[in-house]
Amino acid sequence: MNIAAPLTPLDMDAVESIASNDLTALVRKIDDERIYPEEIVRAFGAAGTYGTHIGGINGNTDLTNAIATMARASEVCLSTGFCMWCQDTLAWYLASSDNDFLKTNILPKVAKGEILGGTGMSNPMKAMAEIEPMRLKGTRVEGGYKVKGMLPWVSNLIEDGYFGMMFHVDVEGSDTPKRVMAIAHASVEKGIKLKLDHEFVAMGGTATCNAQIRDYFVSDDYILGDPAGDYIQRIRPGFTLLQCGMAAGIIKNCIDLMKQVDTPLGHINEYLEKQPEDIEAEYNALLADVLEMAKTPYDLSDEFYLRVLKARLAGGELAMEAAHWAQLHCGARGYVTHGAAQRRLREAYFVGIVTPATKHLRKMIAELEA
Repeated sequence: MNIAAPLTPLDMDAVESIASNDLTALVRKIDDERIYPEEIVRAFGAAGTYGTHIGGINGNTDLTNAIATMARASEVCLSTGFCMWCQDTLAWYLASSDNDFLKTNILPKVAKGEILGGTGMSNPMKAMAEIEPMRLKGTRVEGGYKVKGMLPWVSNLIEDGYFGMMFHVDVEGSDTPKRVMAIAHASVEKGIKLKLDHEFVAMGGTATCNAQIRDYFVSDDYILGDPAGDYIQRIRPGFTLLQCGMAAGIIKNCIDLMKQVDTPLGHINEYLEKQPEDIEAEYNALLADVLEMAKTPYDLSDEFYLRVLKARLAGGELAMEAAHWAQLHCGARGYVTHGAAQRRLREAYFVGIVTPATKHLRKMIAELEA
């Protein structure tokens, strides 16, 4: 499970400079004009952020720095933090596989931000939870599979990018199709057309596409899991834990927003039920739990995954709560068009609805506990 090409070491000074200077200067355009911050997403890759968590299942793998750098971006802009999660997760797919071709030829470029891409797992995760049907179907052909269907939500994806795909394949003599997971190359010539047509209240700058897939050939060289069951169990804790970086960043910024208005508004804000110190105590406890789990992301036990799911649920709920109280603490000054508080409120709800959403998480937790 070794990585063939050397990866860029993490440069935290560069990460801080990108977040506090470049990203801060662009955040209004990302929100107002739905601009995808491609150069910034690539710059974070050059700074080493996407290569810190890809030691492989037999390596010394730790998600701490991936979560921390994603959180730093999310303090400024959740759209960018989410794109970083997509990129981190694509790298996670590759590093967690037994596919040496992908780890040698694609993973180093993903880790450096030279190849951009998404996860493609919104529909498969819902399908596995019996929330909606699987949207992609594959047919075995010589050397791989032909796949067709449509994925409505694939983010951080541009032409010539890569993304994960899971599809059903009918099995002779069985009523139950098998699931196969692979990496796809977003190329019109190869049969994948991308369409940007989502009108979100926030997160419009995330390059979120419909991926229309017509007889796309997936070579055996690009298979991650066939069948995918054991592979999914391997990647699911890290997939979910990494999302906590988005929650951590927005919670921290909402705490900061509340503290910033303490001098002018503290005399009246003291009557609000929740104070920044209350949110901060919950945040610190949750972050400590997440970072402890980040050191063992390949723990495949149901007990560990249940703990991960509960932390992810708590992160989403605390993000929405923190944004709610930040808006009330900031009052009218946060409710104007370019007010930070109202943007954070809109963004925070994304943490609660992105797959796995709050209701999806509660369903999985209930089933595991049963």
